[in-house]
Amino acid sequence: MKKYCTIYLAIIIVLVIFITTLCCTYNYSLKPVSKESKEITIEIKEESTYLSIASLLKENNLIKSEAFYKVYVKIFKPNNLQAGTYLLDQNMGVKKIIKKLEENKASIDTVKLVIPEGKHIEDVAISVAKITSFKKEALLEYWNSEELLDKVIKKYWFITKDVKNDKIRYNLEGYFFPATYEILKDNATKEDITFKMLDKMDEVLTKYKKEIENSKYSVHEILTLASIVEHEAILDEDRPMIAKVFLNRLDKDMMLQSCATIGYAINNWKLTYTNSDLKTDSPYNTYLYYGLPIGPGGLAGKKSIEAVLNPDDNDYLYFLADVYNENATKTYYSKTYGEHQQQCLEYLGKSC
Repeated sequence: MKKYCTIYLAIIIVLVIFITTLCCTYNYSLKPVSKESKEITIEIKEESTYLSIASLLKENNLIKSEAFYKVYVKIFKPNNLQAGTYLLDQNMGVKKIIKKLEENKASIDTVKLVIPEGKHIEDVAISVAKITSFKKEALLEYWNSEELLDKVIKKYWFITKDVKNDKIRYNLEGYFFPATYEILKDNATKEDITFKMLDKMDEVLTKYKKEIENSKYSVHEILTLASIVEHEAILDEDRPMIAKVFLNRLDKDMMLQSCATIGYAINNWKLTYTNSDLKTDSPYNTYLYYGLPIGPGGLAGKKSIEAVLNPDDNDYLYFLADVYNENATKTYYSKTYGEHQQQCLEYLGKSC
């Protein structure tokens, strides 16, 4: 009997320890993620439930654990979750978040900020200015400010001192991810809007962190080449092909000779460029200087970034798109300059 009593006692002690640990972990998981205030805007869609938004809350670092959040929801069965945009804070904790959602007191007015692929930071400033009280010039000045650059270099792993080169026209050109954003209608700050676009770029690039670490190019160089691919590609299927053409040229120490960089160098996008345009003395001009330009010339989308990190396997050095045909959907590739010129004569009716 003494032996069995010892076994029972040991089991009870283990159970008590297990239950105590579980309860402590549960209570800890319900506490705020941070003691400091950081407001986060989330959008809850129609037909969402308290359980289905667990991943959304976790992705926005509003809760510590999806599992224990779901346990809390199943125990207390909150109701009255309505679709809309809510302003929550990382210092709230699960109980306060649920209470605010349940009472529907956090609903706020927002406006959409649409940033398409291939646009430039000046276009972003114009779009932001249209839906806020900020002026285009003030935004561009803020995005170039030393204070902001130091802050984002410290905050984001993918932003380095490369952006502080004084020859770069707009220091954060190419770093805002093109997407549709929900912006606070009345009280969004320049920092809120900026971090929202950089947070999205962080999210996208983090998925390719292994490829980036294995690449011989820096993030700045990857975004620079991706911005060129974004401009040059007609179809999505062309992106990995064109990315490889430029990578092949870089490997052979050939000039990239991309019209995309001429447009940015002269700040004027045209169907064709003159000899004078090609001779423009600019660190963005790849007809004048070898290697990659000094920085991105626009906002590359996910597919262009992916194309640079996972390019096609080819040994082409030239490509041609029939830019004079508005219905053109095909890009032609060549391995030699002679083949390229032959295609120029055939599809453009003139030498390139």
